[in-house]
Amino acid sequence: MNNCEEKIPTASSTPTPVVQDIRCYTIEDLMAMLILSRPTVCRLLKQNEFRWFKVGGAYRISKTSFDAWLNDGIIEPNPAV
Repeated sequence: MNNCEEKIPTASSTPTPVVQDIRCYTIEDLMAMLILSRPTVCRLLKQNEFRWFKVGGAYRISKTSFDAWLNDGIIEPNPAV
């Protein structure tokens, strides 16, 4: 099988979990959506452009807040700061 062929799951394959309700984005998600570097995305977080919080050491960005900022230019206060 070459690299372009799709693997067909078998009955013994582990099912992939399906996330249906995405409520948060990661820094990597924002990097891909906005085509920005990690330092630039982190700068947006520090400027409180949208709501975010940390889980462990990982940042999570509110999908609702980010989408509003992206679509409407609305900046919501970040209660975590």
